[in-house]
Parts: sequence; structure tokens; C-alpha cells
Amino acid sequence: MGIATTTSGVDVDDGISIGDLWDRVTGTQPDPPLWLVALVALVALGAVVHGPTWRVARNTVTIAHEGGHALVALLTGRKLDGIKLHSDTSGVTVSRGKPHGPGMIFTALAGYVTPPLLGLFFALLLAGGRITLMLWFSLALLAGMLIMIRNAYGVLSVVATGAIIFAVSWLGSAEVQAGFAYLAAWFLLLAATRPVIELQRMRSHRMAPSSDADQLANLTGVPGLAWVGLFGATALLALVTGGALLVPDGLSLPDVSLPSAP
Repeated sequence: MGIATTTSGVDVDDGISIGDLWDRVTGTQPDPPLWLVALVALVALGAVVHGPTWRVARNTVTIAHEGGHALVALLTGRKLDGIKLHSDTSGVTVSRGKPHGPGMIFTALAGYVTPPLLGLFFALLLAGGRITLMLWFSLALLAGMLIMIRNAYGVLSVVATGAIIFAVSWLGSAEVQAGFAYLAAWFLLLAATRPVIELQRMRSHRMAPSSDADQLANLTGVPGLAWVGLFGATALLALVTGGALLVPDGLSLPDVSLPSAP
């Protein structure tokens, strides 16, 4: 098929202009049916509670976790050296700067709170009908993170995740896009609590002496258990708020009012 020239002067295939693409990404889409929202919520919950599935799906939480460390490190003026993601779903983000102070504190804090807050942000976008925008925003985050990945498994994990999201957003029907977007939001909201529980279990057995909570304890003097509590409270609050946003506005209880007397 030939190359079409748009009025904006940009050559694109199949007659899709930059303006058309922008409208496609930033436009609104109708809310999915309630049955689809409920179905993907159950699928997300199953992925969290089913051990074998969780061991694979947890990679998504790790990407968000380490991405949170990296983003806050940059925002607070620290120099980001790189990110590594491992096949056991652990990860590490290395940054340089003062080993104390607000920048280091916020960088350490960001990891466990990023997945639930990202899930909440996705829920806000979906509540506004911005399904495609949510998917492409995810792609932008992954592209930015890919630049700083420093190991092969990390590259594979980020690229594979991005490829799935792109395929859904570009090739999927409106219903497929909606189902996938809601699944991602539900998963981040529901999954955020499990790593916090796992963290405290490891801390109780003295298996995580350098965890984010213990680093924060060393930096601030506030006990590590208090930071674990903050991580958990953030996850639960995001789940309650985000879950309410993800339920379609049209959902209402049936009218059971009694007829007026003649």
C-alpha cells in the first residue's frame, strides 16, 4: 500500500496521521460492562493468591517497585547508576548521592508504595474513560525504565511486558483493551499487599537485614516495623479507593421503594 501525505506534512502509512494517533491515545472510551470488570478482578485476585501464578506475575510488581526507586532518585537529585531485575522476582536499583538526608529517605520509601499508587493512578485514568491513554502511559514508563536496565533478564522482562501492552493497545478490540487495562489496575491494587506481608515475614526471621524498611529505620531512627505498617496502610487505602473507582458509574442497587398510596 502506498504512503499517504497528511495535511500536517507527516508521511504515514495507511492514512493514519499524528493527529489521528494523538486522538486515539488521548480520547475517551466507554466503560466496560460490569461483568468484565468483575471477571478481571477475580482473575487478578487469583494471580495474587495462587502461588505458581504469583511467582510469574510478581515480576510486574518488581518492575513497578524498582521503577519507583529509580524515578524518585532522579527527582531528588541523585545519580541513577542502573536497575537490575532478577528471575527470582527480586530487584535492585543503584543510585549515587549522599547516604543520608531527604533524597535517600524518599528513594528508599518509594519502592513499596509505588505499585499501589500506580494502580490507583491507573484507576483514576480508567474511571475517566482513558483506557488507551493508560496503556500508552504504561509503555512510556517502561521505555524510560528500559534505558536504565543493566542485566539481560531485566531487559527481557521489561521488553516482554511492553510488547504485550503494545499488542493489546494497537491490535486489540475495545473490549480486549478495556479488559486488559482493568486487569492491570486490579492486579497492582490487589498485589501490593502481598510483598509487604512477605517482607515482614522475612524480617521476622532476620532474612532481610538490608530491606527498604530497615534502611529507612537506619536513616530516620523510626523502627522498621512502622515503615512496614506504612507500606501496608498505603496498599490497603489504594485498594479501597481504586476499587471504588474501577466499579462502573452505572452500577446501582435495584429500586425497591414501595408504591405510593392511592
